[in-house]
Amino acid sequence: MATAIRIHETGGPEALRVEEVEVGEPGPGEVRIRHTAVGLNFIDTYHRSGSYPMSLPATLGREAAGAVEAVGEGVTGLAPGDRVAYPLVAGAYCTERTIAADRLVRLPDSVDDATAAAMMLKGTTVEYLLCRTFPVRAGQTILFHAAAGGVGLIACQWASAIGATTIGTVSTDAKAELAAAHGCDHPIVAPREDIARRVAEITGGEGVPVVYDSVGADTFDASLASLAPRGLMVSFGQSSGPVASFDPVRLAQGGSLFYTRPGLADYIATREDLELSGARLFDMVGAGKVAIRVNQTYPLTETARAHRDLESRGTTGSTVLLP
Repeated sequence: MATAIRIHETGGPEALRVEEVEVGEPGPGEVRIRHTAVGLNFIDTYHRSGSYPMSLPATLGREAAGAVEAVGEGVTGLAPGDRVAYPLVAGAYCTERTIAADRLVRLPDSVDDATAAAMMLKGTTVEYLLCRTFPVRAGQTILFHAAAGGVGLIACQWASAIGATTIGTVSTDAKAELAAAHGCDHPIVAPREDIARRVAEITGGEGVPVVYDSVGADTFDASLASLAPRGLMVSFGQSSGPVASFDPVRLAQGGSLFYTRPGLADYIATREDLELSGARLFDMVGAGKVAIRVNQTYPLTETARAHRDLESRGTTGSTVLLP
């Protein structure tokens, strides 16, 4: 039997249940893995609350690291004992599971399990945002909201390695210091500063070519106002709530702006894209250009407490659940 964190109805953290579940043998193209570390992400709270509907009952979680215990028919390239990790596969909040082998990436010796669990979803998200949704170039200035969060801290370091300048929004002075320590050149404490005005000051009135916004409702207007003509607004989350419907004429009025709502699933849909994204992430981490900070750990059985802390913005960097 394996331990899993499941929901039978949507709601607050109290909806999370600790249950014992059966794990069968891997089928064709599958492997059975034993988790050693499980990542915690804001999208998990969307699934729990019902903002992103799921079929119920469901085991939550989208990324983890562990070791292969058994392989199914037709699986090549993996064997029992191999260290592996994955992003964006539902059902990670458990001690053991079966999973499609082509959704796994083999871990290099330079990356430990907790780091892998903390970075796979966030790191591959940063890769597609900065390298493929809007390929950031040296010398550009970007605006990245929630710069002290798990994705934000990776993005600030990655942008710095490219040679870009990062303006990042945060909620407190302590988070401003944290973001600055990870490569954020101009932290903005959003509750007391006018974001668009500060962006204009920093850029000499030009604005930025791209805004990466995972906050949603609270920052949408400031994001559009911070863009240079023909700039791109990349909306990839909604931690403060969904963006209200808006008149597309606003994009024209802002200077022929572009707006996109990408998702990681479309950027790692093929085996080739998953391997590309993972390789770029491992290269950044292996070269010391991106450091992954696991600032909080919780026992898997205390996932409800971890959700409460995450939603109250009481966490920084990455959080890992330990089976």
